[in-house]
Amino acid sequence: MKLHYQESGEGRPLIIIHGLFGSADNWRSMTKYFSRFYRVISVDLRNHGRSPHSDEQNFTVMAEDIHELCEDLRLDQMNILGHSLGGKVAMKFAAMYPEMVAKLVVVDIAPRQYFSAHTPLMDAMMALNLSEFTSRTEVDAALAQSIPDQAVRQFLLMNLVSEHERYKWRINLTALKANFKELMASIFDSEVLTMPSLFVYGELSDYVTEQDRQQISAQFTYAEFNCIEKAGHWVQAERPQQFKQVVEAFLHDD
Repeated sequence: MKLHYQESGEGRPLIIIHGLFGSADNWRSMTKYFSRFYRVISVDLRNHGRSPHSDEQNFTVMAEDIHELCEDLRLDQMNILGHSLGGKVAMKFAAMYPEMVAKLVVVDIAPRQYFSAHTPLMDAMMALNLSEFTSRTEVDAALAQSIPDQAVRQFLLMNLVSEHERYKWRINLTALKANFKELMASIFDSEVLTMPSLFVYGELSDYVTEQDRQQISAQFTYAEFNCIEKAGHWVQAERPQQFKQVVEAFLHDD
């Protein structure tokens, strides 16, 4: 699968992978910052953003998608950063192609299985007949009946696009819902990875627990942890300056 990606900057490649319902567009400000030091390649996962749609979606095929992109771009080794779902894809890629990963950054996610409440979000989006709406404000108001959190709605609405004067969801909601158990699944059994790895998590998030950190330390020989104060799951959006500093300090070559 030929993933859509955005590229900028020069130097050692840095691949950035977004989370569930996201896209490379969510990382524009971070891409702009890191492209001062690196060749940044920010990808859209399958069924997200401008990448192709597919009925199949699991961590193996998503890691293979990233590998195919690396081959197309002739990348032998790179740093890789992933948030949430993208973090699990990054870990899976590192397990499948360890020789290609110089440094790994995982943002607010662990390799374990999760039990998420995202399905109602998909149901709410799929329940709308978008042909009935003439503005994003109308779609937002309709979603508000099922999704009261405005910040969540605004994030989801980044997937709303206008085509031939009609709205549609850019993400493949049908496939994401059908494969949702795969997206929540654990990605590791007994693998041990030895590349330098940084796990960044939000102080106010419950995605990375003390038990998770113990598991990570057992499977990532050179794991480092950094807790960003007063940040939830969206660490990079809630505390962007701290996030930049922490990641840049880790990625910087001595």
